Amino acid sequence: MLELRYRGSCPGPGEAVSPPPREGEAAGGDHETESTSDKETDIDDRYGDLDSRTDSDIPEIPASSDRTPEILKKALSGLSSRWKNWWIRGILTLTMISLFFLIIYMGSFMLMLLVLGIQVKCFHEIITIGYRVYHSYDLPWFRTLSWFLVPISSVICNDITAYLFGFFFGRTPLIKLSPKKTWEGFIGGFFSTVVFGFIAAYVLSKYQYFVCPVEYRSDVNSFVTECEPSELFQLQTYSLPPFLKAVLRQERVSLYPFQIHSIALSTFASLIGPFGGFFASGFKRAFKIKDFANTIPGHGGIMDRFDCQYLMATFVHVYITSFIRGPNPSKVLQQLLVLQPEQQLNIYKTLKTHLIEKGILQPALKV
Repeated sequence: MLELRYRGSCPGPGEAVSPPPREGEAAGGDHETESTSDKETDIDDRYGDLDSRTDSDIPEIPASSDRTPEILKKALSGLSSRWKNWWIRGILTLTMISLFFLIIYMGSFMLMLLVLGIQVKCFHEIITIGYRVYHSYDLPWFRTLSWFLVPISSVICNDITAYLFGFFFGRTPLIKLSPKKTWEGFIGGFFSTVVFGFIAAYVLSKYQYFVCPVEYRSDVNSFVTECEPSELFQLQTYSLPPFLKAVLRQERVSLYPFQIHSIALSTFASLIGPFGGFFASGFKRAFKIKDFANTIPGHGGIMDRFDCQYLMATFVHVYITSFIRGPNPSKVLQQLLVLQPEQQLNIYKTLKTHLIEKGILQPALKV
């Protein structure tokens, strides 16, 4: 997975501080960085065809455009990139400080508008980054409805069934932070959610609308959801473990692989997901309030209904990254080609031996 790291002037906890460059190494360091960057760009150009349109291959995120005013570009065109960046940052810093003092002079109302504008812009930038990253990753849950609907509906199902089981059969309190939650509701909600997720995954896997990404077709001038479903959404035959063979009285069963993944998703939604609600209950109890708001009669606020979805969304992202998406060949090549020649040769020999053992390559004839 592509890592987005903040490179500031201060190291984080446990991060080693890079020593200052020795004399004569500053220019060499810049040159080395530029060479590495050029090498990676060249790798992308040469091996770009390895990025096929599958969920396992992750294309590069488009680079952000340079929005430096043309006047500054022309005025600083004769300077090196380092000094050009220094002047641009300095000029815009003074400009922002001047505008800030001007807004203060204009009064409190303009300051409120400034804060509102900053908040809206920050939110827009965060959403934009998320869209670019997930769209570039081609994650199944971003491209198809199945990876969205099953986790979301599992949380909803667990919330409803746990409430029903707790209402009719609940006797044993589960946690002090949320006195109305009971062990009977927790256990009943768990089994109901797993069964629901398994059935829902089966139903969704049968329809292209839920397993195909939305794509625009110029010939019909509209968006369509037609594709050859991936292996996750094609029936496979599995051998049952011994204890299930005795119960079901059959040795094999046909399932969609997505149904197996749905068991993990619904299990998390029913066992770990509710802890988002427990955290929200503790938060409300600390402020001595019953609900976050009264937007929905009988339920409370929007936050009261979506408190468990935050943990679920994080888990789905980690799950897809860890178990669904495979390695990207172009990324592997990028990493290999920046290694030392001895390391590259070592990897080449190891890979060659592996391919010969697999029968993919023929061993060289000895003269």
